Amino acid sequence: MRISYSAIETYLSCPQKYKFQEIDRIRVPKSREALVGTLIHDTLKFMFTRDPLFPTLDEVVSYFRSRWPSREVFEAESKQNSLARPWTEQDERIYFEDGVRMLTRFYERNAPWNYTILDLESHFEVAVADPASGEVHILAGKIDRIDKRPDGTYEIIDYKTARRMPSQADVHKNLQLALYSLGVQKRWPHITPENLTLSLHFLKHGEKLSAPATQAATDEVAARLLKTIREIAGRIRSAKNFEPAPGPLCNWCGYKPMCPAWRHLYKKNENADGRNQNEIKGTVKEYFDIKHAVQEQERRLKELQNAIKEYMAEEGVTRVFGDEGVISQKTIQRYQYDLAKIKELLSPLGKWEEILKADETKLKRLLKEMPIEVRQAVEGHRSVLKEYTVLTASAGIKKEERGGAPFL
Repeated sequence: MRISYSAIETYLSCPQKYKFQEIDRIRVPKSREALVGTLIHDTLKFMFTRDPLFPTLDEVVSYFRSRWPSREVFEAESKQNSLARPWTEQDERIYFEDGVRMLTRFYERNAPWNYTILDLESHFEVAVADPASGEVHILAGKIDRIDKRPDGTYEIIDYKTARRMPSQADVHKNLQLALYSLGVQKRWPHITPENLTLSLHFLKHGEKLSAPATQAATDEVAARLLKTIREIAGRIRSAKNFEPAPGPLCNWCGYKPMCPAWRHLYKKNENADGRNQNEIKGTVKEYFDIKHAVQEQERRLKELQNAIKEYMAEEGVTRVFGDEGVISQKTIQRYQYDLAKIKELLSPLGKWEEILKADETKLKRLLKEMPIEVRQAVEGHRSVLKEYTVLTASAGIKKEERGGAPFL
């Protein structure tokens, strides 16, 4: 399989989006954020291109301005997503000024003539063999910038225009940087993890977070990527669903109107088969009404239980009587065992192994506390026993979650 980092990232964030984008090959307009982000990346490439001199700040801003997308390009998202907020002149001013602000601050702090650039927007392909299946996969990607530093070491830099900035710990285990590290080492074998630094530069904040590349991280990322590729290939072979993963990123997704998790929100009042959408809305309303009533009854039931327990304690009784029946109090004890002693007693009888059977509930709880590499290793040794669907309910969806991405 040939797969890019962006495709793997898409799958990990939402399998359904991966199917739309990589398997079905459905093309949708880019989000406003993606359009601006792409242009900023392109402008930074221009900034570090010496031909024969590096451009001035005014030339960089002029380059950004001259390639600013037309209003029709920005409006394409709104036309495709009927619930998205229309593109306005105020939006254009805010997005443009924010881009100029990021570029200006970056230029002032990172004059291009202060760096030795090995490559810009460097494309790479890495062949990785999967020991589990024997298949060879091609991992592809594009690195924003590769520098050679004054001390003879190297640095991979990836630009980010997002508002959110991760923790330093997240950078150390960043999948994208680790894959880029693998790509650079394959391209230039003399570059080893020991003389390579991996960096994310957050333009909106003017901050750069870095982590050293390590052989352990390189090996780990190869294992993580292969595990994900096996999972994708398995879904394709078995025609298994690529389920959506609803979340905050949905507001920036061009597939939202066709996604099973959101499509109902875009339906007209009357379906083609004549079913009225008000019917299901009424059903959903009744569902929540009953759910809220049950929750209120459970709350009241706890209050009544406490009142009865207090009465029993005060009166020294263990049962109370009413016209509807009897309520009894019973003490339940839970024990802990000296497992070393228990093993001595049960091992001769061949029964010790029976009490060591895995408890899946406890395992899931413990995995949440484990390092990601341990979780992934454990998940690699599981199989689906049975599959069924359940309904979950979330009371209320914020207006901004229904459609339209917020400002940058």
